[in-house]
Amino acid sequence: MAAFFSGLSMLKQRVITALILLALLLPALFTVNPWPFMVLTVVIISAGAWEWGRLNGVSSSVAWAGALLCLLACALAHQMGWVQYTPPLVWLFAGAFWVLIGGWMILRGVSGWVLWPRNLRWLGGLLLLSLAWVAMAQAHQRGVNFLLSLLVLVWAADVFAYFFGKAVGGRWIKTKLAASISPGKSWEGVLGGMLGVLLVALIWVELDRRWGLLDLSLYSLLFARGAWVALPALLFLSAMSVVGDLLESLVKRSAGMKDSSGLLPGHGGVLDRVDALLPTLPLAMMLVFWI
Repeated sequence: MAAFFSGLSMLKQRVITALILLALLLPALFTVNPWPFMVLTVVIISAGAWEWGRLNGVSSSVAWAGALLCLLACALAHQMGWVQYTPPLVWLFAGAFWVLIGGWMILRGVSGWVLWPRNLRWLGGLLLLSLAWVAMAQAHQRGVNFLLSLLVLVWAADVFAYFFGKAVGGRWIKTKLAASISPGKSWEGVLGGMLGVLLVALIWVELDRRWGLLDLSLYSLLFARGAWVALPALLFLSAMSVVGDLLESLVKRSAGMKDSSGLLPGHGGVLDRVDALLPTLPLAMMLVFWI
């Protein structure tokens, strides 16, 4: 009975936190002036930078300094015009890191994470958080439809992966996805997430066509180049959202922490909510530019 009431209390916290976040994000997202959205999201990303410092064992003052550095880096990127147009090599760098280094770190596991110098881990994370903000701000500049389609891609991959994993996880493929990092994740869940993303994309493209929206979604932009381009791109982004999730789980396990912080009651920390977006945002902008 105590566990039941504890679960209800946790659910209540999650709902209240979600409603507060929506009350802040939705007006900022749909307002014509982009500044409210950029300011709100840079504060959120800076909070994630503070959490990143804690996860990597830096002192409290250094963690706060990291949040300030992240905020300044985002402001500098905006001043340089990167929100409107980011040099292609920047997205190429972000993509190469997430695909090559991110995948390699997951293969090495928790024990391999601490072999990296702490300052390198800390500064590298701040850079990636800043680039994720630039990608989000740039996606917002392209249009609300575009940004929402990108966010929904990550959410769909996560939701479908959860239900597929619960339903058939471990039945078809006995090998765990990353047993030492996140024992609950299965290959069936990943495949289910990919199928869910493709389903959402097809529905969204049809809605774009029917409604005739001027700001096209990510899905419509990709399918305009043909299914042979869109399908691999969407599967790739879905897979990379899993990489972001696993990498944050790896860092938390290395730090011996369940959540990145308690900033979002019932949800954990900022990084717990945006981990899958960190690789997906810059990679989506890279694909849109190159494709």
